[in-house]
Amino acid sequence: MIKVEKVKKKKDAAKEEAACLANGLEVSKFEKFKKSSQFLKEPLATELNNKSDHFTNDAVQLLKFHGSYQQDNRENRKPGKSKDWQMMLRLRSPGGEIPGKLFLSLDELSNRLGNGSLRATTRQAFQMHGIRKENLKEVIQTIVNSMGSTLAACGDINRNVMAPAAPFESSEYKIARALAVKVADLLTPVAGQGTFLELWADGNLEYTIKPDKEIEDIRKLQFKDDVFSGIKNEPLYGSTYLPRKFKCAVTVPGDNSVDLLTNDIGIVAFTSKDGNLEGCNFYVGGGMGRTHNNEETFARIADPLGYVGKEDIYELIQSIVAIQRDYGDRKSRKNSRMKYLLHRKGIKWFRKLLLNKYFNKEIKPIRKEPEKKLIDYLGWNKQTKNYSFVGLPLLSGRLYGDKKSLISSIVKKYNLDVRLTPNQDILLCNIPNKNKNAIKKVLTKIGYGNLEEINEIQRNALACPALPLCGLAMTEAERILPEVLIRIENLLKDLKIEKTILFRMTGCPNGCTRPYMAELSLVGSGQNKYQLWLGGNKNLQRLAKPFLQRMELDDLEKTIKPLFNFWKKSNTDLDFGDFINNQNKSSIINLLNEVD
Repeated sequence: MIKVEKVKKKKDAAKEEAACLANGLEVSKFEKFKKSSQFLKEPLATELNNKSDHFTNDAVQLLKFHGSYQQDNRENRKPGKSKDWQMMLRLRSPGGEIPGKLFLSLDELSNRLGNGSLRATTRQAFQMHGIRKENLKEVIQTIVNSMGSTLAACGDINRNVMAPAAPFESSEYKIARALAVKVADLLTPVAGQGTFLELWADGNLEYTIKPDKEIEDIRKLQFKDDVFSGIKNEPLYGSTYLPRKFKCAVTVPGDNSVDLLTNDIGIVAFTSKDGNLEGCNFYVGGGMGRTHNNEETFARIADPLGYVGKEDIYELIQSIVAIQRDYGDRKSRKNSRMKYLLHRKGIKWFRKLLLNKYFNKEIKPIRKEPEKKLIDYLGWNKQTKNYSFVGLPLLSGRLYGDKKSLISSIVKKYNLDVRLTPNQDILLCNIPNKNKNAIKKVLTKIGYGNLEEINEIQRNALACPALPLCGLAMTEAERILPEVLIRIENLLKDLKIEKTILFRMTGCPNGCTRPYMAELSLVGSGQNKYQLWLGGNKNLQRLAKPFLQRMELDDLEKTIKPLFNFWKKSNTDLDFGDFINNQNKSSIINLLNEVD
């Protein structure tokens, strides 16, 4: 019996490898490493129990699939001394939903075993920073015991699925939120989840993420024809999982709070008048990450694929993932996202392959949608007849100190739930109307006394953590965002410009805050130096373009003042990004070269 099983495993592995060779794909050493990891287990399992204060590089690569990155605090580096090793941990929370019990657990863990802060990410999840290696298992196990998870929050796999965070009870929003959860469950790894529970929950299968009956039935189709990876234990992903990270977002027509076109799969759910799901528009091949001085890497917005009825939504999702699994670049990680596959082959090739080999069903033309808008849900909002929710702005998503403490006390006292937005803000949900005034008084103590007058440029500004913890960061982002926003705001006031701009910044070109969609963005390109990107729009439908490669931060006002002046003197009703996009590129470059 054992011999038969070994033969079967060899055949499965051979089928998986043959699929790569049949598609003309070479694989990197990292792909071979994933294959030999025993479904994301070794050497991570061994190193988890040793006395070292950090993991080796091989273990770190597997650690990502379990939701954690290893970091060191650069500002604590000293010659001849060990690095200040610590772990960043990211949660899995489809649609940004954080039950009150889980939020309170995260608050306690961040104070006791982290650096005291929580950070809302641009994919609607909390991150914890400052966790020591010896405490990592306790933190993850406590999160799992509190009905949370960090599985697949990072790594070469489908990551947190986004959806509009607002807990509106209208059928379209309820359906979008439910769809996000189902997509997350659909794309949850099988063997990988077993490894996760073995390492972090002592093998307790009680905490297995269990999809509903509909998704259970659809997952059986992962064994069908070309969708099947050839590996029984991991039928969709196979033993090497995906070539790179994979991102999905779900929304309702007109609500672009999720930055839909920046995802590998963007889904717009249509609801009938009687409140039932009818079907979805699909967009494929978006992504933000790029590398400086490498023109083969670039940001890209997704292509429209088409519309399918509700009965085919999940099968189509699995088929798209299978194409990326089989045809994504496994030799060069810099070119391994699905956006590069779409760029190389084109949407027509992608659709033809999908229909002929993986999906075999009709995909109709994109269904007409209303104009998309970036919605942030800040301030007080009606949830139901008897309940409200309130959106609180968190600049760069950072929650710490008195603000975190008082928000936790509100959540605990009034039994509230929390939701995180793609704009890195926090929503307190399920507030009985009778408790609104009492909660307003507490919020006043932490700077939320007048939510009707939120600073406009801060409202939608984003910044990544950058220094000192992110290993990719070239320069500052989060820590200097408040100062940069004040400088831009003062310049607008000095020029008597009443409009605001959509601004984002990062410490490197990886694009974690989706800077390439903003009207004006700064992308780190050296110490206190930034690329200047211009021309995205407020509705997040168009890529910005790079205009300067290494602008000194001290030169910010001198650089952008001529642009603002030109915008004002043109006496146009256009927003800044639309105005820039309408200009000849050479005229913008000439303005940037002006010297006061």
